Amino acid sequence: MRRKVSDRLTELAGRLPEDLRLATRAAFAIEAEARLPLYQDRVHWAAIRLDRDPRTVRRRDDEAINHLAELAVDGPRDRSGGRSGGWRTTELHAVLTLDRPRPEVIERHRVVADRDGLRELPLTPPLPLDRPDLDVRVLYGGTLVDRPGPTLAVPTPVPGGQSHDFAIRYRPPAGHGTYLVHVPRHPCDLLDLRVRFGSTPPRVWALDGTQPHDVAAPAAFGDPHPVDRAGEIHLRFRDLTPGLAYGVRWEPPDD
Repeated sequence: MRRKVSDRLTELAGRLPEDLRLATRAAFAIEAEARLPLYQDRVHWAAIRLDRDPRTVRRRDDEAINHLAELAVDGPRDRSGGRSGGWRTTELHAVLTLDRPRPEVIERHRVVADRDGLRELPLTPPLPLDRPDLDVRVLYGGTLVDRPGPTLAVPTPVPGGQSHDFAIRYRPPAGHGTYLVHVPRHPCDLLDLRVRFGSTPPRVWALDGTQPHDVAAPAAFGDPHPVDRAGEIHLRFRDLTPGLAYGVRWEPPDD
């Protein structure tokens, strides 16, 4: 029985982002090097390897347990690692431009219907752009319809197994913040993200599977990422977990 539980936890933890995966494997003493008798010792072991404060690791453990519970009740895993709800995103290409008077995000989506008759797609603007006064425009692939949130109506129903392409432009009414993340509601195979900065920020971090409420926090998990000579970055994320945040945050450049 212990072996079955361990194998199941290992399989579920494998669906989590890398930092959550390591914290989980240490917390449950699945990781061979972390098989220590006391929980606080296992937390300390993970904190050293993740270069984080033990309190942060304990918080990540709590978050990981919640995600494990959600994954455990999802049933068999589909190809992209989660429940699809009728469709999944196979490709999302996003570009954020900050070198203009008004920031702009352009997204190109390719989605695949899991069953016949896909007619509408609720749109999920990246954070922090999810606000009522956001300017949303369809560039191709459908029309916006009047719903509680931005929703795309496709030109013709999409049969099961078939793909549909569309593009969206988002413009916030005021200045942009210091991060941009996508929090998928449905399985997403690939997020390809480019950011063009107006002024090169001192530091940039890639966020790969962070809790949305941690994105703007100083202690948020993230990997330092260089900015190229053109003042741009290019990131790719694969097999995104619904409900977690993927993207970039940065320090504001000095005026």
